[in-house]
Amino acid sequence: MPSEDERHGGERVVLTSCYYDCGARCLLKVRVRDGAITHIGTDDRPMPNLRACARGLAQRDVVYASDRLTKPLKRIGERGEGKFEPISWGEALETVSKELARIRASDGNTAIFLMDYTGSLSPLHGWGKAPRRFFSHFGGCTTSWGNASAESARFASMMTVGTSFTGSTRDNFLHSRLIILWSWNPVVTRFGPDAVYYLSEARRAGAKIIAVDPRLSPSGKALADEWIPIKPGTDAAMLLAMAFVMITEDLYDRGFVQRHTSGFDRFEDYVVGREDGTPKTPRWAEEITGVEAERIHRLARDYASSKPAALLAGWAAGRTAFGEQYHRTAMTLAAMTGNIGVTGGYASGGHGRVPLGFLGKSLPVPDEIGPTVHIANLYDALLRGKAGGYPSDIKLLYIVGCNVLNQFLNINKGIEALRKPEFIVVHERFLTPTARYADVILPVSTCLERVDIGQPWTGGSYFIHMEKAIDPVGETKSDLAIFTELASRLGLADYNHKSDEEWLREFVEATPELPPYEDFARAGYHHIPLEKPWVAFRDQIELGIPFATPSGKIEIFSQVIAEMKDPLLPPIPRYMEPWEGPKDPLTKKYPLQLISPHAKLRVNSQLDNIPRLKSRMEDTLWVNGTDAKARGIKTGDKVMVFNDRGQMVCTAHVTQDILEGVVSMDAGAWYVPDQQGIDHGGCVNVLTRDAKSPAGAFPSNSCLVEIKREEGSGSPL
Repeated sequence: MPSEDERHGGERVVLTSCYYDCGARCLLKVRVRDGAITHIGTDDRPMPNLRACARGLAQRDVVYASDRLTKPLKRIGERGEGKFEPISWGEALETVSKELARIRASDGNTAIFLMDYTGSLSPLHGWGKAPRRFFSHFGGCTTSWGNASAESARFASMMTVGTSFTGSTRDNFLHSRLIILWSWNPVVTRFGPDAVYYLSEARRAGAKIIAVDPRLSPSGKALADEWIPIKPGTDAAMLLAMAFVMITEDLYDRGFVQRHTSGFDRFEDYVVGREDGTPKTPRWAEEITGVEAERIHRLARDYASSKPAALLAGWAAGRTAFGEQYHRTAMTLAAMTGNIGVTGGYASGGHGRVPLGFLGKSLPVPDEIGPTVHIANLYDALLRGKAGGYPSDIKLLYIVGCNVLNQFLNINKGIEALRKPEFIVVHERFLTPTARYADVILPVSTCLERVDIGQPWTGGSYFIHMEKAIDPVGETKSDLAIFTELASRLGLADYNHKSDEEWLREFVEATPELPPYEDFARAGYHHIPLEKPWVAFRDQIELGIPFATPSGKIEIFSQVIAEMKDPLLPPIPRYMEPWEGPKDPLTKKYPLQLISPHAKLRVNSQLDNIPRLKSRMEDTLWVNGTDAKARGIKTGDKVMVFNDRGQMVCTAHVTQDILEGVVSMDAGAWYVPDQQGIDHGGCVNVLTRDAKSPAGAFPSNSCLVEIKREEGSGSPL
């Protein structure tokens, strides 16, 4: 609640936060007069730089957008045509509840597929909460597994150290002498609102920062002393070559490895070539990665000798075929250099979470509600069902918090798949590419129209009370309110018997770090004081507490993976040649590797339709000058990007800030097809392949394409 000095002329100031899957939880100061939002600002307190970015400050535009859906809709045209008419909530809920009951009676619960995802992240109204609780009470359903951003990172962390809490608080960077931003772009993806602040302060204090990335990202430009470009999907090869240097030049921390790891001898046999006859030398890696052998040598020596050092293994390099090998190799190097469990070091664990800033309880949901399908296989499961080896033939698709037809791989296959179910329900705020395929659309509220609690995205030393700023616009409802009404119609009496505030009080009471709920709500935020940076595995290293692995140590050789007996998942980190990588025979037809990093002014596909942000976006295809010259392309030209899966027309940006043989287009732009199915919105997933990596990675950055200049194209005057 606002303090008295925050009330100005009848205006009240609400402290809250966004709910997006954006990489941060920042403070928003929302000014409200006569029940309407007049302005949104931000605040630094109580920690350095909790200031919101442009995405958070644009939330008033989201709430009052002219194209916002404020009434339930039912389809009156063909699927995908986008023709709907308004209906009452009574009709909408009656239709949906009858369809759920009909499919359950005729085909069983597994014929219903719940596709809920990260459109909202919060303990009461976020991903995996209201929908999964509802379907658990309904008797279950088929649903998805897999994290599009970081599944390979999660897998590598669990297999190597037994937990996903492998990070540190960002003030830890102040103690690092060397920081390697490997495929990590916090200027855009945030990873805590204070990450860039502490990285900048570390650099001012003398830390050297190096960026390893196929393109010179905004973080590379703003923070790094050196940029090392690398071919997508080859990162594990470069890390292995760094390990070769450390082993053959006796630079690694033998004592740390002997005390705290298991399986290093097998890894060493592979790296030096005793196992397969191929030493993983910098020269070997140069031919694979495109990084000069001398630069690999130098980085290996710097990382081994600059103590403490932090290798930040970002997720983008893991979103490739065999991306889990990159994450496991990065963790192995962190162990070899003795940088795990020490101030200023970093475990390089792919998930990078810290166990701070998480509530002791959230909306209760069973761990399992039915069979699961990996998100990369969703379209295949819809099309093939039991005949394809999937749990069921899907008759009803229920979508919450997910613009699946824009953000999942291989859109043209997705279009075919979304024509298959008998009935599709979508919870949405806007008529997204996915919502156009719904039979019924249920309009949902925003974070400013309900109460919740903001938890730092990957953990941190604070909580934010998300006060409700205004009543829901139009007839919108929260996901929890919608499912509560559906539960009532279907006789699910125990689904939700509390108000939102009663749930939040229960969550706060279960969290020792928080004061009583009234005090927390009054302050609007709560800071958890720390005497020193929180660093993963400090107790394991300093006190000898075992790691949560079968051996009790950092498992360079993973016993759990070995028991899987999967030839595509080796128990020690290896380089696995990626499909649609630089050596795939398909390069003869499609010679360019397409990567799709996150956009600065979108959260995945959210905010793409907001004019205030859209006017500031630069959705262009980055093309290296040599590649552009060979194709007669100049900056500003319209180009066709294509492969066997689809075609996309966009604008070229010719630059030397991207590696030759690589092109880059920010992800998340909405799919806008013409009558031939050619996308003009800049949606990269018309080109990506719907396949998962062996450990479940969502390999959006393993994608080969060709580009050509469009006839009649020219630079704008």
